[in-house]
Amino acid sequence: MAKSMKTRADLFAFLDAHEIAHSTLDHPAVFRVEDGPGIKDALPGGHTKNLFLKDAKGQLWLISALGETAIDLKRLHPVIGSARLSFGSPELMLETLGVMPGSVTAFGLINDAERRVRFVLDAALAAADPVNFHPLTNTATTAVSQADLRRFLAALGIEPMIVDFATMCVVDP
Repeated sequence: MAKSMKTRADLFAFLDAHEIAHSTLDHPAVFRVEDGPGIKDALPGGHTKNLFLKDAKGQLWLISALGETAIDLKRLHPVIGSARLSFGSPELMLETLGVMPGSVTAFGLINDAERRVRFVLDAALAAADPVNFHPLTNTATTAVSQADLRRFLAALGIEPMIVDFATMCVVDP
C-alpha cells in the first residue's frame, strides 16, 4: 500500500509549526522555468529550477538551482560523488517526493521520510534571499527567506551539499 504523501496544506502546517515564515502566490500551472516570466515579476528573490535525478547505482538526487544556472549533468557526477546521472522517472518522483513532473521542489523533501534523496543546492541559490519554490504543486509559488529554507531543511534533518555550478566545485556550507 502506498504511503500517504503530504499535501500543500500539510507543508504549510509544517512550516507554521517550525515558525518558518512563508508567502504564497497562486497562479496558472507552470511546467518549465521559461513559462513563468509574468509570475516571477510579482515575486522578488531567487526563482528555482529543480531536477530529480537518479544515478547509475540507484542513488536519487534533487538539485535546486537558480532558474538561470547552467547545469552540466555530464560533468556533475564526479563533483557530487555520484555515478553517472540521468533523470528519475515520474513514478519514482511521486514515490519519494510526492510530486509530479513540473512540480519538483525542495519542499518535496518533506515526503522523503526514508531519506532516499540526496539534496544538492546551487551556491547561487544559496546566496539568494528570498527563494521561491512550488509548494508541492505547480499552480502556486511559495517564498521563504534563505534562513527559513535552511530551517526547513534542518527540521527534516537534511544538510544540503552546496555546489557552485560555474566552477563545478563543492562549497563549504
